[in-house]
Amino acid sequence: MPTESEKAKSLTIFLPGGVLPPALARTAAEVAEEFGCGLYLTTVQNLRLVDVPAGVAAEVEKRLVAAGADVKKPGCFPKLKICVGRPHCNLAKADSQELARLLHERYGGRQGIKPKIKLAFAACPASCSNATLADIGIVATRKGYDLYVGGKGGGRPLVGRRVLQGVDAAAILDAVGRLVDYHQEKTGKKQRMCKLINEDDFPYPVPAGG
Repeated sequence: MPTESEKAKSLTIFLPGGVLPPALARTAAEVAEEFGCGLYLTTVQNLRLVDVPAGVAAEVEKRLVAAGADVKKPGCFPKLKICVGRPHCNLAKADSQELARLLHERYGGRQGIKPKIKLAFAACPASCSNATLADIGIVATRKGYDLYVGGKGGGRPLVGRRVLQGVDAAAILDAVGRLVDYHQEKTGKKQRMCKLINEDDFPYPVPAGG
């Protein structure tokens, strides 16, 4: 049996907005061919190198970083999963790439984030990115952005609770930070937001009669 140090590794590259720069794509393909790794496009639109031989993992990471890769580490701020948005979709009400960029610029450098929070953005109410099933989901409408909290997939899926309606991007960015901070304060373990939305001090309580 291989020891822990001999087992194959995986390396995940953050791709804000799901965009893979050509130069980084070439480097990833080159190292994958050279070292016999696999390339996997994750469900949250990152690029993962799988089956990386343990003995070369450090060298592979070094080459990826030199090509501009942001290699995921434990505790990174969660990346926004998005649909294609404007100008590529006729139904879209917003530019999903722009919102992903703004979120990454504001929070991408934060470390020590506790699992498990999933963020998603849908550029229209059709919600191709399943934003209403994310811990924090943003949906663009004709009147602005709606914010949903506490959604999840799995064996017992839940649609998130809408806590903001028709707000601007600045309000969404503030709300995401506030919710992640609340999650940080309230839990010391891997926990979904749906477990917290009914707490008395939740930042967005259910309105009276709601």
